[in-house]
Amino acid sequence: MSDRSDSLLAVRVWGDYACWTRPEMKVERVTYPIMTPTGARGVLEAIFWKPEFSWRIHEVDVLKPVQYLSLTRNEVSQRASPTVPSIEITQARTQRHALVLRDVAYVIRAQIVLRPHATDDVAKYRDQFRRRIERGACAHRPYLGTREFPAFFAPPTPAEQPGGGDLHIGPMIADVDYSGGGGSSMFDAEMVGGTVKFPLKEPA
Repeated sequence: MSDRSDSLLAVRVWGDYACWTRPEMKVERVTYPIMTPTGARGVLEAIFWKPEFSWRIHEVDVLKPVQYLSLTRNEVSQRASPTVPSIEITQARTQRHALVLRDVAYVIRAQIVLRPHATDDVAKYRDQFRRRIERGACAHRPYLGTREFPAFFAPPTPAEQPGGGDLHIGPMIADVDYSGGGGSSMFDAEMVGGTVKFPLKEPA
């Protein structure tokens, strides 16, 4: 596994609000204080995704102090399924309290890892990603935890430095198993000097 800094790609993302819900909160939404690895991967895949590679998230810089906002959101209490193909929104609507983040900005640093069937050099995909960041192009609009919290993105600038400080976050989801085995892997997250480093597992 290569950890060479020249293989890492970086993107600055920001938004008015963000919410990465802690899994232990079953009813009310309470966010982690920082972006999760799966959240970072979702942002990158929204900007650039190909079946020939996966994203390995290395670290996230938190550019602004952590700030919370308490609000009430309208949600639906049911999900559409083959047995319930449609939902009556007026009957299924419910209000739930949420503790979210406000005025957030991050720099995500990640690595493109080629899958076995890839035939092109990884440099091709790195260049494509950098061009998309410069143009502001994306496959679909990235968001910060939930779809109603859109993310803006651009190349990082040297003037911006981590400003999140030090914080012990505790157990955080590192990845979710979608292969049928179920469950998710956890790690003990900690922000040091405004940077959170993530465990470098092999992408699925």
